[in-house]
Amino acid sequence: MDQFDVLDHGGAQFARVLGAVSPQDWATPTPCEGWTVRDLVVHVVGGTVMSVALLNGATSEEAFALLQTDVLGDEPLDTFRDAHAELSAAFRATDLEMIVHHMVGDIPASMLLGFRIGDLTLHSWDLARAIQADETLDPVLVQAVWDAVSPLGAGISQTGVFGDGPSGDVAEDAPLHVRLLDLTGRRP
Repeated sequence: MDQFDVLDHGGAQFARVLGAVSPQDWATPTPCEGWTVRDLVVHVVGGTVMSVALLNGATSEEAFALLQTDVLGDEPLDTFRDAHAELSAAFRATDLEMIVHHMVGDIPASMLLGFRIGDLTLHSWDLARAIQADETLDPVLVQAVWDAVSPLGAGISQTGVFGDGPSGDVAEDAPLHVRLLDLTGRRP
């Protein structure tokens, strides 16, 4: 399975969980400190829209401005599906060595692809946990994200992206999805 198919698995997984969000869930807290379900979905959809813009040559300032808009519209699931389809097509049409102007700095499109796969995978779990839906993660996604982030080890908490990082309480032989969630600051 190539990276583009992995991205599409991530999109399908997030759409599955997003489809389970009910109107009363939008204000529910998530495992992401300070974020409600709405905040988390805005983050994922906004990151998807922003990534399409970056792949199309947007500056970091132009991309960041997109994050300040209401990206959800009236039908968040449809909005996400449409944005993800655009993202998938944009990545498939892009040389992954191309440099994009992300807010973290100039990075190759391949790194942006990894960011999107990670976001879709981990935030699918966050969203499912918040709304008490099925938290099962696609093993293909778990492996891809594990391969990308596990080399960061205990220092992952210093990135400021993954909360407190690993708890130190998960056995090395625990299921991979449990180790991934713990590594990225989640406590399943």
